[in-house]
Formats: sequence, structure tokens, C-alpha cells
Amino acid sequence: MEENITQRKTNTLSIAFIAGGLSEGFPAQLSQFIAPDGKEAREFIFTISDSITASVKELAGKDLVVFVTEEGATANATLLKALEKEGANYILAETTGDTESLCRGIVLSLEKALDMGFSIEDFVQIYTMGIPVDTIRKHLVIFRNGIASISLEKPAILNDGIKPLPDAAAREYAAYFDEKKNGFKLKKFVPASGAASRMFKFLSEFMAEFKPETETINAYINRKNATALSIFLAGIDKFPFFKEVYEAIKQAPEYADWSKNQRYYHFIKTMLDKGSFDYANKPKGILPFHQYEDFTATPVYEHLKEAVSYAASNNEAYVHFTISEEHLNGFLDAIEEVKAKIEEASGISIKYNFSCQQKETDTIAVDLNNMPFRDSSGRLLFRPGGHGALIQNLNRLSADIVFIKNIDNVSYNHTDVISLYKKALGGILIKTQEKVHGYLQRMAVGEITEECIKNIFAFAKEELCIDIPQDVAKYTFENKIEYLRDLLNRPVRVCGMVKNEGEPGGGPFWVKGEKGRLSLQIIESSQIDLDNKEQQKIMAASTHFNPVDVVCGLRDYQGNRFNLNDFVDASTGFIVYKNKNGRDVKSYELPGLWNGAMAGWITLFVEEPLETFNPVKTVNDLLKPAHQPQ
Repeated sequence: MEENITQRKTNTLSIAFIAGGLSEGFPAQLSQFIAPDGKEAREFIFTISDSITASVKELAGKDLVVFVTEEGATANATLLKALEKEGANYILAETTGDTESLCRGIVLSLEKALDMGFSIEDFVQIYTMGIPVDTIRKHLVIFRNGIASISLEKPAILNDGIKPLPDAAAREYAAYFDEKKNGFKLKKFVPASGAASRMFKFLSEFMAEFKPETETINAYINRKNATALSIFLAGIDKFPFFKEVYEAIKQAPEYADWSKNQRYYHFIKTMLDKGSFDYANKPKGILPFHQYEDFTATPVYEHLKEAVSYAASNNEAYVHFTISEEHLNGFLDAIEEVKAKIEEASGISIKYNFSCQQKETDTIAVDLNNMPFRDSSGRLLFRPGGHGALIQNLNRLSADIVFIKNIDNVSYNHTDVISLYKKALGGILIKTQEKVHGYLQRMAVGEITEECIKNIFAFAKEELCIDIPQDVAKYTFENKIEYLRDLLNRPVRVCGMVKNEGEPGGGPFWVKGEKGRLSLQIIESSQIDLDNKEQQKIMAASTHFNPVDVVCGLRDYQGNRFNLNDFVDASTGFIVYKNKNGRDVKSYELPGLWNGAMAGWITLFVEEPLETFNPVKTVNDLLKPAHQPQ
């Protein structure tokens, strides 16, 4: 997008820097640094001051005020408040020492934004969110050009991309994991920011569309073919929240006079009302999922219980939840209510922390003409970048091995099987890393022969399922080593796969890349060309499903943390269509966490039993055997 997208034309811009450490000659240096680009008759006037001598009236007349503070320090709050009252444009920037370079970078970014047709107000919004202007440019190009569909070669199946893991082998790998785990810092990573709105969607629809004055609930079920509601009511007393909600509605003075229909109606209403339980607006992680003899358990409880069973080393279990900031207190309460109980029963100390999806991972939204979408106040619209944004959260973890599992995939009954197979995946990861790191260490010290190179290529092809181009055999000895170093010096992930029983979601496939090389990837149906019958056929032939059960090795052969951004396939994002206040809007979702965000990792797919996969997508899933006392 290079044409102007605002009505505002900028000719002369006055920018004030409120910062210490800038020389008197810096404004003149900046003016020379910013050369006219010929696209706009644009002139900059730069001034410098400090927060003590700066005049509100003088600063309010500037097009942009840049406050620069030392890292961790705060700007003059009184001055900021006065500028806000005057409607002035300002940004806050932190410096770690080189203030002049920071200021030059800000002006360059402003230039780029203006050249793209954005206004100074837009730039303030973009900078405050922490989104680089170059990133916005890339996303706008994606909207304009579209995203190429993934080319499936064939489904990954048992012994052709998916490794079988019978019970005996699982126990061997699990034992190996137990033997080695104290040499690693383990962590469990649980994406848990999603609200439960979809879980209660059919009940919310019932509350919106049911006509209590003129129809019965059975009439509504017939009129709307509401099978899910019928199932919910048939099993209502088996839900873990039944007693609590039931006791709440019994307090109504009219309760004794209510018919069965009215009691059902008020039960559902009380569940969903914001003034009552408000379940649909709470995160899944803190909702009641399982009814034990003496208490009701949330997914948070089940994940902590799992963590001490398979993700603990040196008598400590670390659990990291990604959450929405507004739900922090709810998660803290849910954890503290059960933490001591689990620690006492297991003898394992639980450490936990949280992170939120960062605002800088939000992406700009556009209209159907691929022009930046603006709300009723004229501000740009940004939307969360999807679960692929969590690669940044994962990248910041201090851990050697990380277990990833979604918040709603827990079980009342299968904890022993789940623990066994998580440990088995961990054992496979450790053994694989030992071989990979061993080869890389030999390369680093020059202990490599031609015979060794042949063995490494065989290992990569047969055990790591890496497609090796035929022309590699023609490479020189040194080039083969360099090729292998690049091939192996990557993070490793071991992904559990379960047999496909019709659950919606992605699956394991062999994918053809740009240069015709095949790789194992987890692909969603939205990533392929569904109009292509051959691609449809391959998708339909998939035998396994991705339950988001991943064990990750995050360190290289020298013990350094990988920068996970280096292994993201940026071409595998998603364009999705939404509606904002009755207007169509397109947004860009980043490559999915276990999809394109990990496309460049060494990837192993391993079959595990269905008992390890027990997601709760709708409230009725809580009636399934995995979530009910047996």
C-alpha cells in the first residue's frame, strides 16, 4: 500500500524531543540525516528540551512530542496529563544508553509511516503498540497479494511420517525420560487465554431466541433442531457445576411455583448472567470441569496435577499459563486454592507464572479493498494475531524442555495413561537430541569422516524423516558438513498424534516446499486449496489428528537457547474475515504456533492412544466418560 490512505497532507512537521543527553547540535544533525525523498514536500523542524523546562503550551503546538527516559524510569506524569488534555500527539520511548540512535530510529519509522500514507496520529497508535512499521507494510502486502495455499504431497500415516509407539516401547522411553529428566529444566506451557463463549454457544443462542411466554423448551428444541440443548438437559445433574447453580436458583422466592420448563430456563440464565456465574465470559481454565468426592476441579487443577506427574525435575514442576490480563486474578485464585493440596500429595514443589499475548503481535485489519480499517473515531483497528503469536511467549521461556498442551485437554480418568505417554514423548525427545547434538559437536571439533557423513544423512532421513535432495551427494566434503550443520542445528519437537475420529482441526501431512523438498507439518484445512480435488483427496485420506500434544527441545548443542523466530515460515499465516459493527473486515493471523511457527523445527510425529486426547469444546463434552467419575 503506497497510496495515501488519509485525507491529511503533511508538509512541515515540528517534533520535540524531551530527553537528556542530546547535544545542542542534534536537531541540525537530524535535519541532515533525514533527506527529502521526493514523494512529499516534507520538512522537519526538530527541537530538544527536558521535562522540567518544557512548556505545555509550546509542546502542545508540536506535531509530535517524543519523551525519552532511561530504561525503567517514568516520564513526567503531570506534563503527560497536561498534554493529553490539550490533545497533543506524544510517544514514550526508553533508551538503554544511545539516545541519539533511538531518536533517529523513531524519525525514520515516522518517515516510513508517512510515506505509506498514515498520519502522525496513526504513527502514535502504531508506535505505542510496539509494532514495527515494516511489519505493518509486510502485512498490507500479504492482504494485497493473498497467501499461497499449502501443497500437500500425502498424509503422514503410520510408518510413513508417524512413528508407532506400542505400550512396551512407551514404557521404555518413559523410563529413559525419568532417568535423564533431572539434568534438564522442564516446564509445562499451557495456552489458556481463550474465553468459554464457544463452549456455551448453543446455550447463549437459546437465551437469545427462546420465547418463554409462548413456547415450551421442547417446542424450541423441535423448532431449532437443538439437539445439543436436549443432550444438555438430559444430563444436567451430571455437570460439575449443577449443585452450585441449582442451589443459587433455589434461593429465588418464586422457585417453588416454577414449572420444570421454568426451572431449566432459570438454571441456564443463572449460569450465563453476568451478575451470576457468567460462565460464557470466563476463561475455560477456571471453570468447573470435574466433580470429585470433596471438591470441584478446574482445568487449572488438572494441569497442575499433570505437571507434577510428568513435567517435574529435581522435585520442582514449572507451569506457565498464557492468559488474558483481565483474568489474572481468577487464575491466581484457582491455582492457590489447590496448589498446596497437590504439592502435599506429590512431594513436588509447584512454581507457576503467566504471560499475555503481547500487543506488538497484533495485526492491522483492512476493509475488503485492502485499505486499513478505521473505527468510528477514525483510529486504526488491530486484532490479536492468533495462537501463532504465542511463539514469542515460548521464545522467552527459561527452560530446556517444554510440554505444550491446551487448557481444555484434561481428563478425570486417564491420568496414568496421559503421564506415561507424555514421559514417552519426552524420552524420545531426549534420545533424539542426544544424537543430533552429538553429531553437531563432532562437526564443531572436526571429528567427521566421509563414512560419518553417510551415517548422519541416513539418520536424518530414516529417524528424523527429513527429505534429502539427491544432488547433495555431489557436494564437496566441506559443503556437506555445512549442509548438515544447518539441517540439524534446530529446535526439536515431538508431536503426539491420535487416530482421527472426526474431530475438527489440523492433521499431520507431508508438505511440498518451494524447492520441491518434503517436510512433515501440521496443516489446517484452511491452509489448502479446497477447490483442488487432488488436495481434497489427500486431506480426506488423513488417518490422524493433531491433539496439540507437543514436547519441545529449545536449546542447541552448546546449551544456548534458540531464537525461535528464526524457524517461523512467515508465508503460512491466515487471512480471516470478520465483522466489526456491521462492517466487513479482513484480519491476518500469524502462522499457527504448532503450524507455520514451528515449520523450521526438526519434527517427529508419534502415535499415542485416544485416551490422551479429551478436549472440551462444548459444555456437553463434560458428559463424556473421560470427564465423568467411573
